[in-house]
Formats: sequence, structure tokens, C-alpha cells
Amino acid sequence: MSFNPKCAYFVSAFFSFNTTSNMIRYIFTCLIIFIATIGYAQKKMILIQSDFGLKDGAVAEMKGVAMSIDETLKIFDLTHEIPAYNIWQAAYRLNQTLPYWPAGTIAVSIVDPGVGTNRKSIVAKTKKGHYIVTPDNGTITLIAETEDIEAVREIDESINRRSGSEKSYTFHGRDVYVFTAAKLASGAITYEQVGPLLNDFQKINYPICRIENGILKGNIPALDVQYGNVWTNISSMYLDQLQVKKGDLMQVLIRYNNELAYTGKMPYCSSFGNVKKGQPLLYVNSLMQVSLALNQGDFSKTYHIDCGAEWDIEIRKVNQ
Repeated sequence: MSFNPKCAYFVSAFFSFNTTSNMIRYIFTCLIIFIATIGYAQKKMILIQSDFGLKDGAVAEMKGVAMSIDETLKIFDLTHEIPAYNIWQAAYRLNQTLPYWPAGTIAVSIVDPGVGTNRKSIVAKTKKGHYIVTPDNGTITLIAETEDIEAVREIDESINRRSGSEKSYTFHGRDVYVFTAAKLASGAITYEQVGPLLNDFQKINYPICRIENGILKGNIPALDVQYGNVWTNISSMYLDQLQVKKGDLMQVLIRYNNELAYTGKMPYCSSFGNVKKGQPLLYVNSLMQVSLALNQGDFSKTYHIDCGAEWDIEIRKVNQ
């Protein structure tokens, strides 16, 4: 917990009095510290992602709105490089990152091709204590599976909207989402004051990971964008279930909208240097999910592989 430095003055001033009871001074000091730390503990961190990029002032505007509500808030960036309008990528990066943040963190995710339409604006609360402020467009699909959703509330814009923005319909990230997140993080409103409870939320359909007749099947939710590695949603535990060992040769098929996009064989390895430069390999990434790569190459560009709900993958061990 943080201690409010403003109370230090009052503590020192109190001790300057010529009192006769150390016990009274001790109790009074503890009370001041308790009140100060409780006040600080109520504030939550804000984590923002968007598809805005950093070429203009949009992100700075949002942070300015949050700071105008409480300039002591802690605000962090997840990413602002989500591909434009790509709700799936927003869902994946949110799920990739939020579980590593403390309970109470408020994630604001703004990838909103339906801005200004009748789509709902929501604040979801997970059973692990995270909050997500976002359009109700499928963004919480994956985090809902990872953490379970405890409640979803629709933002009541009649009370949770930046004053003077009522005629603006194209920047809800600034005028509604970050504004609401800052009020919630600062303690200006409770979660119950966000708005009415909803019974359901929008979800994105995608191929779940599974084993069928000895074949691993799943989805390509994301790329390791810096290097072009292909990440799947297949947990490494499925390799164990099929008794796949390091060095085993694997057959890989990738489809886009059920059309074959790639087929090839590669070994299961611990890391990239276990094969020659430019050679393919199957490995387990830092999220403990099965992935594909070219050693010092770009698998995605070389074989024209992308990611999203439309991309599915099959992997099986080659009998040698």
C-alpha cells in the first residue's frame, strides 16, 4: 500500500504538542495512516489499448480526460497498434496481458468499428477482479474464457459521459470509456453506478483447441508480429497427451475459411536454434501454446499466413 505524504505534516505537527500520553499519540498516528492508506488503496490502475496508433493526439486526449478526473491515477498503455477495426486482435491482446496485472486493474479496450451505432458500451468484471471497459462487440470473448465473467453492466451515458460531448458520436473512447474508467478507478463511482446489469454479451465464434483421432486442432489467434512466428491456441499439454517428444516430426495443415493455405512437416524443438537457419520448427511459446517459426526467418510472410477467427490449424505426429 502507498502512504499519502500529505498526512506526514499532520503527524509531525501532532507530535510537536507537549502531550503526556504516548498511547493517545500512537493511536492518533495509526488512525491517520490507516485513513490515508485506505484512501489510496481504493484507486485502481488503468490499462489502455486501442487501434488509434500514436501519430496524432487521440491517445493523449484520452489520458488527459482521465487525469482531469484525478491527476494521481496511474495510467498505462497495453498497445495502440491493434490493426484498424480488428476486434479479434483486441480480444487476444487483452487476454494475453490482463491476467498478469493485479486484481482491480481497469482495462480500457477501444477497437470500435460500430462507434455511434446502437451497439452497447459495457464494463465487465471478471471473477479474478479485473474490469474491462469496451464496446460490446466480442472484445471480452477470450478473457471471459480465461477468468470467467462475474457481471456485465451497460454504461449509463446520461451520467457517465464527459460533459459537453453529448453531440459527439465518433470518439467514445475519450468521451465515455476512459471517462467512466477514470471515475471508477478514482472511486468517484462504484461498479454498481456504472449502469444496469446485462444478462449476456457479444462473443466471437472461433475454432477451439481439441484432439480428434490423434490430430491436434485449433485456431491461429495471433502472430508474434516482430518476428512473424505463428501462434496457436493449442496448449502445450495437448502435446503431452499425444506423447509428442522433442525431435518428433510433425505434419502441419493450415486453412483460411476452410481453404488450404499451408501444408508442411517440421520437427518439434525447444527453440529456434535447434534447426538450421531458414528451416521451420514447431515449438511452445512463452504463453505455453504451440507455435510455428522459421529460424531467423518470417514464417507468416514466407507462407502468407495471418491470424483471426477464420484461420484454423491441424497438427499430427508423423509415424516414422
